[in-house]
Amino acid sequence: MLALPEWLWMGFAGVFGAIVGSFLNVCIVRMPKDESVVTPRSHCPNCPHQLQWWENIPILSYVLLKGCCKGCKAKISMQYPFVEILTAAFSMLTWWWFDPLPYAIYFLLFIAPLIVITFIDLKHYIIPDIISLPGIAIGFLVTLLFADEGLRIYLMIDRVLGVLVGGGGLYLIAWSYKKLKNQEGLGGGDVKLLAALGAFFGWKATIFIMMLSSVFGSVVGGLFLVLLKKDLKFAIPFGPFLAGAGICYLFIGRQL
Repeated sequence: MLALPEWLWMGFAGVFGAIVGSFLNVCIVRMPKDESVVTPRSHCPNCPHQLQWWENIPILSYVLLKGCCKGCKAKISMQYPFVEILTAAFSMLTWWWFDPLPYAIYFLLFIAPLIVITFIDLKHYIIPDIISLPGIAIGFLVTLLFADEGLRIYLMIDRVLGVLVGGGGLYLIAWSYKKLKNQEGLGGGDVKLLAALGAFFGWKATIFIMMLSSVFGSVVGGLFLVLLKKDLKFAIPFGPFLAGAGICYLFIGRQL
């Protein structure tokens, strides 16, 4: 790696993260519609205006355009700069926390997909299989890449158990809830997401993630009940809490 000041590398990581965040916005908007994330070119959702290169600069373009489409003057959703800033922040944090190779893998193959899952689930109450299912295979591959040769068999068994305990445990909870309440409590996407997290971190981690995501969900759910005067039937997607707990485990779970 080039001998550049650490602050400069952090800056590069932030810029790279914002660029990735711009692509994540495309995924968040198009994946629920089963549209290609490659073609056509980015355009305004309210008019035929296709974005020029300077309208596609992460974060900066939103400021230059004053939050409005150049063509029809419609308001641009705050989601776009927020996702770009959030992704840039996670990119810098991951760079600071890990070495370059783990940074690239954990940021691109773990954190970035979880950001997409979070925003899609918040808006559409779905978790795309095209993200969660490949995440299981990627989790196994990451384990093989980073594991010491003498521990690979043990860790692979641990990851298989992680998929079974995570996915199977959450499926059992969802099935039990449906039998008791005669209504859906958790979706199949949540089950597959926790299975993918188990493939990354193993069976013990899935217990930690389930507990922490439940705490997150209880706190947020309680705030909705009190501040927004919602009743107990108000639906809150669970995927964002699983994603948040998974990211927490990535950074501090082993220490805890």
